[in-house]
Amino acid sequence: MRYDAVLAETVGIRGHGGDLIEAYTARPLDPGPHPGMIVIHHMPGYDAGTKEITRRFATMGYSAICPNLYTREAPDADPDDAAATARANGGVPDERFVGDAAGAAAWLRTLANATGAVGVIGYCSGGRQAVLTGIEVDVQAAVDCYGAFVVGTPPEGFPLKVQPLTDRIGELGAPLLGLFGNDDSYPSPDQVDELEKLLQHHGKTYEFHRYDGAGHAFFSVDRPSYRPEAAVDAWQKIEAFLDTHLVRDPVGAA
Repeated sequence: MRYDAVLAETVGIRGHGGDLIEAYTARPLDPGPHPGMIVIHHMPGYDAGTKEITRRFATMGYSAICPNLYTREAPDADPDDAAATARANGGVPDERFVGDAAGAAAWLRTLANATGAVGVIGYCSGGRQAVLTGIEVDVQAAVDCYGAFVVGTPPEGFPLKVQPLTDRIGELGAPLLGLFGNDDSYPSPDQVDELEKLLQHHGKTYEFHRYDGAGHAFFSVDRPSYRPEAAVDAWQKIEAFLDTHLVRDPVGAA
């Protein structure tokens, strides 16, 4: 009989500048070995939905961790209040985010049953940050779920104040899976086309899937934007992509 159990808990990890930040982790309790997954929450924050996704990766056989990117703004606040504070500040600065993502990857690699392979997935603002992680951090796979402003700039008055990553796509070191809704505005289909052309120009390994009738946040099961058919298919694409780039070819494997 195969032992099937996961451990989910809040931990502290060292992020940017050595800061102690909160993170939520879920990992299989069998001996493994297991690849790691960094789950980057959406702009609404480190919430119940994101924690559920983290647990889902554990049931798929990954040691998963979701760093609370808003720890510094509102360490003990309700996720909605913490997200409001972060939005008022224009979002998380890229340099700080990269330090937190690197800390999450390092924490995953300290686990006794780690393969050494680490992937990253992000939603909404986290989709852009997943691409940034693939540029800046040692990861072996990156998944961008409708990440806004990987290309293109936020319009006037938009709460997220970030710069596009257009000039940095050539530095992307990990294969990229992109999942997008054709009814989305950020990123729009034209912006997805622009990103795809950049990936092709730089000879990057990537795989894009686009869904008609789906807009932003089509993975969010507790929001009106949820699109079950698109989400189910996209989860299948995620599983296959990670199985190729993390499970079948872990770092250091012969």
